Amino acid sequence: MSSSGFSWELAVHPKLPKGKTVAVVVLDGWGEADPDRYNCIHVAKTPTMDSLRNGAPERWRLVRAHGTAVGLPTEDDMGNSEVGHNALGAGRIYAQGAKLVDLALASGKIYEGEGFNYIKECFEQGTLHLIGLLSDGGVHSRLDQLQLLLKGASEHGAKRIRVHILTDGRDVLDGSSVGFVETLENTLLQLREKGIDAQIASGGGRMYVTMDRYENDWSVVKRGWDAQVLGEAPFKFRNAIEAVKELRKDPKANDQYLPPFVIVDENGKAVGPIVDGDAVVTFNFRADRMTMLAKALEYEDFDKFDRSFVFQSSICRMLQYDNGDLKLPSHYLVSPPEIERTSGEYLVHNDIRTFACSETVKFGHVTFFWNGNRSGYFDASMEEYVEIPSDSGITFNVQPKMKALEIALQLYGSLLNFYFQVRVNLPNGDMVGHTGDIEATVVACEAADKAVKMILDAIEEVGGIYVVTADHGNAEDMVKRDKSGKPQLDKSGNIQILTSHTLQPVPIAIGGPGLAPGVRFRKDVPNGGLANVAATIMNLHGIEAPSDYETTLIEVVDN
Repeated sequence: MSSSGFSWELAVHPKLPKGKTVAVVVLDGWGEADPDRYNCIHVAKTPTMDSLRNGAPERWRLVRAHGTAVGLPTEDDMGNSEVGHNALGAGRIYAQGAKLVDLALASGKIYEGEGFNYIKECFEQGTLHLIGLLSDGGVHSRLDQLQLLLKGASEHGAKRIRVHILTDGRDVLDGSSVGFVETLENTLLQLREKGIDAQIASGGGRMYVTMDRYENDWSVVKRGWDAQVLGEAPFKFRNAIEAVKELRKDPKANDQYLPPFVIVDENGKAVGPIVDGDAVVTFNFRADRMTMLAKALEYEDFDKFDRSFVFQSSICRMLQYDNGDLKLPSHYLVSPPEIERTSGEYLVHNDIRTFACSETVKFGHVTFFWNGNRSGYFDASMEEYVEIPSDSGITFNVQPKMKALEIALQLYGSLLNFYFQVRVNLPNGDMVGHTGDIEATVVACEAADKAVKMILDAIEEVGGIYVVTADHGNAEDMVKRDKSGKPQLDKSGNIQILTSHTLQPVPIAIGGPGLAPGVRFRKDVPNGGLANVAATIMNLHGIEAPSDYETTLIEVVDN
């Protein structure tokens, strides 16, 4: 028994044997949509996934991966990798960042907690800096939440505010940055009319400035640091609308990759570098692409690049990034979801040795997010996590095969080392899909399919079981559509490319020589979602899931 009164030991499943190796494959950004030429999964040659879809119907189905099924506020909220892997690993549905922030802003509790009181101490003499993604995509941040935070902070004592924007073009349409900046400038103008000194201070594209993750490329964070902290950037403008419009005139310009810029006054001096005594809030509610900046801001022994100096400011974030070993950052405005007793932790307590692997850009998804926003091992003697370095310095459509085959090879090696659960993330469909390059995304899907074939062959060799699923949609629909489903055209008559996630369901397939006879998907869980997968996997390991987990998707029918 644990100190909390429950037992980590799970009951033996009455009909499914223990001791079988289970391989869990997460195809990132692999949804299910009607076939057409903009469905890269349909266009791609994917014989392995086709065979799963067209094989035994009782071992293939779709599950929900967006909206309330993964803890997001509404059914109009597209799923994402963070909430998808949280649900896959936790086996339960937790209110996620966007919803938690909505509730805190609506109730006003965000201004009553320790985090806001901590930064409020800087308001009298210092500046409040807000850093984050300027977007209404709802994956990492939302513009309306930023607007409410600006209004609330000014009403609670902030007299001087600077916003450091990161343009999107990934979770929303490329080119939408101009409209978002105009909206934000109108909000700041209203604050200035009330006597608040509020301005945009710097900016840049999310994939080129600040928002790197898993320590893939520290130069991305360094470019943001120079603009936000030092007030230094290769481009200087008098206002942010001019900045974005001018930078987008480059024929190769893309919101995701806009270069860093700073806003300067009439004397050419940056209007808002972060200095000692200021307060800094990163307003993204999603963790992965703000953790590196948090380390640069908070760690005294930071050595990834020369910060020139370490300033003493109050650093806070919308939610806590890591509630496991890192506890980063130290202060936050809204308490994060408290995800406990994840399936990964249950596995190690039930003697199931576990292996997890992906390449850098998704490594944290099968470890950190899968384990309930917790870094590190539950039991290092029972687990092994392997990270394969991602290609750096290029966009993902340049090398769309990414490291899919290397990941599959790592899984094969883990099976030979007698791990009884192996889980991997194949990032291709998502990371290449976000570039908007349809041809490259087709290649990406084909590479992921080949990796799945290698994994299934390995499972065949060891007599194991496979579970192939996905975390959200992306590659299955690469164009923006009108209400009738037809592709939308821009003002020039060109198809509007969709780089964001989708609202589509995702597949789940089970099989392998170790799958017991009579196992099939239940028909009485029609609205099953990603959170149901954890109990399903536990059953395939021959154990019952905890009683508070979402119900399993499988049943055993006696022949």
